This record gives sequence, C-alpha cells and structure tokens, in this order.
Amino acid sequence: MDLLVVNDLVKIYPGNVEALRGISFKVEPGEVYGLIGPNGAGKTTTLRIIATILEPTHGEVYVDGYSVVDQPDEVRRRISYLPEEAGAYKYLTGLEFLEFIAKIYTDDPRLRSEMIRDALAISGLGERIKDKIRTYSKGMLRRLLVAKTLMVKPKLALLDEPTAGLDVLNAQRIRYIIKEYAKKHGIAVLLSSHNMLEVEYLCDRIGILYRGKLIVEGSPKKLIEEYKVVNLEELFTKLIGEQYESF
Repeated sequence: MDLLVVNDLVKIYPGNVEALRGISFKVEPGEVYGLIGPNGAGKTTTLRIIATILEPTHGEVYVDGYSVVDQPDEVRRRISYLPEEAGAYKYLTGLEFLEFIAKIYTDDPRLRSEMIRDALAISGLGERIKDKIRTYSKGMLRRLLVAKTLMVKPKLALLDEPTAGLDVLNAQRIRYIIKEYAKKHGIAVLLSSHNMLEVEYLCDRIGILYRGKLIVEGSPKKLIEEYKVVNLEELFTKLIGEQYESF
C-alpha cells in the first residue's frame, strides 16, 4: 500500500495565482521521493498541503489512507515536517529541546529515551548538544532539526531542503542517515531540494516540478539513461528548456 497518495492536486492563491496545476504522485513506505524544480515551481506548497498547513483548491491527498482535508488530525499523527526556515527554542540546550519534543510525542519514558538516543546519533553534535541553541551555527541547528524530525519515526517525513546550510561532510552524513533511516524503519520520505547531486544520490524516485506541473517522474538512473544526459542537472536544464550563456 502506498503511504502517500497525491491525486490531481491544485492550489490557486488569491489573485488567481496557480501554484499547483493538477499534480499526482505516490510514495511507498521506505522510499525516498524527491521533488525538484526552480523557485516558485510549487515544491513548498505541495509539502505544506501534505503537512495540513494549507488546504488544496482541488484534488486529494492521503497519508496512510487518511485525507489531509477531512482527517487532518490523523494525518498529523503520522507525519513529521521540517520546513526550510525552521527554528528552535534558542534558550534551551539542544538536549532540552529534544527532550521537549519527545514528551510531545509520548508519555512512555522508554520510548522518549530511544527517541533522544536516535536524535543524538543523527545530529552528531557530541558535547555541543548540552549547549544553548542560540550558540549553534546554522549548520548545527539544521542537524538538530533533522534529528528532531526523524527521531519520532513518523510514517511520512516531509523534508524541505534538509541539508540547507550544511558543509559538504555534514551534508553527506545527513543524506546517508536519511536514506538508511527510511529503509530501516520503513519511513516514507518526501523531500525538496535544489541540490541535484544530493537528489541523485539520495532519492529512489524524483518528480520534476515546473510552473506547477509535474513534467517528469522516475528513478534518477532511468531518467538519466532515457534522456541521454550526464546527470540530473543537465536533465533539468534540458526539460525546462533554459539555455545558459557561457561567459
């Protein structure tokens, strides 16, 4: 059974701005699916609708069989969402923040301890986990937030630019953790990213969004072979028809 089903999703903002124009896709348990596209393509709008933050204008979205419109509370119990510009309580330590989040999700001390243990491993912050969040760099904060998102083992993790602000080594580490965590725990992951190399490594399948439409979908390897390109960056440029002048 597909964990996430998006069917003919449309979102029109005031002023008749069409952010999404009938997109459809599915994500299975344990699968990492990437939405890629330029700014304004509709990636964040899609994630926010699935996260029950926005209501669709038309179409259906189901998470684990529950409608985001008719059963939003059930959907929220099954997802964990990391927005691109997410923050944390800066006067708490990293550990205090994780403990606070764990208490929201469960009253069971054993489960809370397990969540925090996983989060410590995911974040890789070491002794800095005991420092105030206000002392963290942007990259350290992002690592903490990715850990917070995954430690609760949601059925569906929604990650908007999960490695934003991370250096190369930490970005690679977080990509590996996301991929392995999804497979190990059967978590469906839907992420957006501008980093084509990241998507190529991390995602089992991708969907390219352009002007609110899903213009192509498939595994990175098969799409690269089908369109006879070197990588996803070249595929993306080819599909949206933009030509760049050399300087």
